[in-house]
Amino acid sequence: MSVTVKICGITSEADAIAAAEAGADAIGLMFYEDSPRHVTLEQARVISAALPPHVMRVGVFVNAKEAFVHQALNECMLNILQFHGDETPEECSRFPVMMLKAFRVKGEETLAELEAFPTAGFLLDAYVNDALGGTGATFNWDLAVRAQEFGKPIFLAGGLTPENVATAVRKVQPFGVDVSSGVESEPGRKDPDRMRAFVAAAKGALA
Repeated sequence: MSVTVKICGITSEADAIAAAEAGADAIGLMFYEDSPRHVTLEQARVISAALPPHVMRVGVFVNAKEAFVHQALNECMLNILQFHGDETPEECSRFPVMMLKAFRVKGEETLAELEAFPTAGFLLDAYVNDALGGTGATFNWDLAVRAQEFGKPIFLAGGLTPENVATAVRKVQPFGVDVSSGVESEPGRKDPDRMRAFVAAAKGALA
């Protein structure tokens, strides 16, 4: 079975359709206001409505209020919630859909945090000071290999591009890969050619 591909930071209907046409399995909608890829609830509704049913819609939240997460879940056709801030295990367990908890990997000490979370899977991203995702930085993929020991699906993120994703998939063999800046022409604007190249490289890596 080929790796699942999530293209995060979608900000327009056109980019969402291009991601689906490129073969992405999921898209990420960023509900974090400080991100250059932030979308409003109304934008997210339009984007979600434009997607074919088989493409999963992932809502990405950073220390958001519980009521807002519920509102986005109900209004924007979200299939999965991804928590990318300082949310506690208890806070992550309050919602009735699949959840991913994102960790910015500093080193081995990050792995010790994973076991406490009841989420369906983990997204492992690079640690960059004062930045939450979309940085283009990578981290030590050996730590992602070790994270598989927890027995939950791992999404690998952080600095992935069409040029390096096949190597990453072969080394880590994650459940999924997550890309944002690696397929952009500028922050928040996806490049259709790079999305197609990324999906092809990721899904062909273990063929």
